[in-house]
Amino acid sequence: MAPIPLVDVKAQYAPLMPELLERVRDVMDSAEFILGPNVGAFEREAAEFLGVPETIGVANGTDALVLVLDAMGIGPGDEVICPAFTFYATAESIARRGATPVFADIDASTMNLDPADVAERITSRTKAIMPVHLFGRPAALQELASLGVPLIEDAAQAFGSPDIGRVGVSSTFSFYPTKNLFAFGDGGLVAANDEELGHRVRLLRFHGSRDKVDFELVGYNSRLDELQAAVLRVFLRQLPQWTQQRREAAARYSELGLGELCECPPDEPGHVYHLFVCRSPERDRILAALKEAEIGTAVYYSTPSHLQPALRHLGYEPGSLPETERVARENFSVPLWAGIDAATQERVVEVVRSAAAVAAR
Repeated sequence: MAPIPLVDVKAQYAPLMPELLERVRDVMDSAEFILGPNVGAFEREAAEFLGVPETIGVANGTDALVLVLDAMGIGPGDEVICPAFTFYATAESIARRGATPVFADIDASTMNLDPADVAERITSRTKAIMPVHLFGRPAALQELASLGVPLIEDAAQAFGSPDIGRVGVSSTFSFYPTKNLFAFGDGGLVAANDEELGHRVRLLRFHGSRDKVDFELVGYNSRLDELQAAVLRVFLRQLPQWTQQRREAAARYSELGLGELCECPPDEPGHVYHLFVCRSPERDRILAALKEAEIGTAVYYSTPSHLQPALRHLGYEPGSLPETERVARENFSVPLWAGIDAATQERVVEVVRSAAAVAAR
């Protein structure tokens, strides 16, 4: 049998190739490659899609976080609370600004920040909370917002969720090629709910200038590429259909009984299933079975950010975030993309079922 990838991005864009080639050719014909009409149009279309006042296209999702932190004036002496069970860029963006990432534990059932633990870590130096909508599942935004600290939503994995972008002062997105809304390279977006914040991010992304003549801030060179914006405009129109297909695939895993073999993400209205990440104490046995069957799988954040060498100076020790570390030991993903077929999912579940049966003996 043919190998099954963890994510099949090409299967999603292959039917759109004629239009994509046309849009890319239009950009080449125009010779407007930097902050051209496609970037402006995508920013307007994305803002309308998200239901936010303004979006600003930037070079990647990490820059989006750094730019928001800079625009808010967050730097040395300040603290930002975030999860450790997420990609390193979340904490890295805080450290890059000279501020201190303060790690809070997660709720193991959601794999997102535990608001109760966040509340215990707020101090007079806390300037923001940076929840991550991990694997496409919205964090507990209302509970976190009730703590009275500004929210910067790291929504790199959750574009398309109706719950994202309207509670925090800002939300940030990545268009890395495996994301729900993806580009053909790097790209990022800042969604701003505050006019002044949006204005500062827009200045900061281009050296602190609006006209290449006067430089009002010490900024960055972080611009969404015109070619990527042209591609993103095509994909944005497809996103509602792709999201529905992802949700249908997630429901199919439940119907096939995967949740009886391991702990799987529950069906929730706002979940857009960037990845389908499960948990099991028998993870290593399941991973071995999937790899032997040539089925794509991955483990995420096996060394959480609080234990990464670059952040060792913060003083976190193994055991300091018990739920985070437990999920890091138990998580694994199974294939999911928009358009994955039932037969493929059936094969995945059968392999997991066989591995679980061996473990039960």
